Amino acid sequence: MMIEAHELTKTFDRFCAVDRVSLRVPAGNVLALLGPNGAGKTTTVRMLTSILSPTAGWARVAGHDVVTEPEQVRLNVGVLTEQHGLYERMKAVEYLDFFGRVYRLDASERKGRALALMERFGLSFALSKRLGEYSKGMKQKLALVRAMLHNPPVLLLDEPTSAMDPVSAKQVRDCIVELQREEGRTFLITTHNLTEAQQLADHIAVIRSGRIVANGTFDELARQFIGEPMMELHTVAPMNGLGKDLGDLVTVESQGETWLRFSTPEPSRANPAVLRRAAQMGVDVVTLAPVSRTLEDVYLQIVKEDEGSSGESGQGE
Repeated sequence: MMIEAHELTKTFDRFCAVDRVSLRVPAGNVLALLGPNGAGKTTTVRMLTSILSPTAGWARVAGHDVVTEPEQVRLNVGVLTEQHGLYERMKAVEYLDFFGRVYRLDASERKGRALALMERFGLSFALSKRLGEYSKGMKQKLALVRAMLHNPPVLLLDEPTSAMDPVSAKQVRDCIVELQREEGRTFLITTHNLTEAQQLADHIAVIRSGRIVANGTFDELARQFIGEPMMELHTVAPMNGLGKDLGDLVTVESQGETWLRFSTPEPSRANPAVLRRAAQMGVDVVTLAPVSRTLEDVYLQIVKEDEGSSGESGQGE
């Protein structure tokens, strides 16, 4: 596991910001950590980067303990924080050279990586500009360049595409996919962009009031909180009782004269059987397609169930 936390806890006086959080992220995977403002996402990331020490529990990143091996953790992690901490009087080339020295890169590595990353994010033209002249989106991309400068195997990104225009946001998403699939990098991403999280993440964890209230793949969470996958079938003419005749194959949820919806745990096996049955009954099928299920649907149901069970709202840091 490249990121592993077990009952990680952080309290500030009597306030528990993170409450027994357990996470496991294999090498080459993307975990999206979702939750409302103040749920505990940032505090969790700060513990995983050895910025904060946990009150209880433990965590390892790239095989290094966040408490006993903080320097090794930082050398193996690239971090994009909510507050970038950019030195606005510096030129970009000076800023990246400074951080390259911090990461112990020699002169040729510092220059080569800085130039390659600035080109990747479309910032080559701004190498000699002072950071105070950068737009919000440019600053966000430069902070990503800084996080990736030392070629870390693990990247912890807090709202990586916030303040970006659609083109720049796509550049960042494409870069994450490329680094994950082609180079095996591991990511933990916090974001409020649920479409982006669904697109990028292998696993999703939802944190509220400092607790993990849901954790799994999108399909696992969709099944748990919404139900089995749903398919919709449309026919040329009235279905002649097809809905009733499918009862031994699938669960018909709703239907009209020329359409029906059914649920099934294994669409890849059920769909061919449904089409064969329709053909046997002389029913011409126009379309058979999955009913769209989004992470937003799943997330809202998770929040609804958690609020119903606890009656609380998140107040973590």
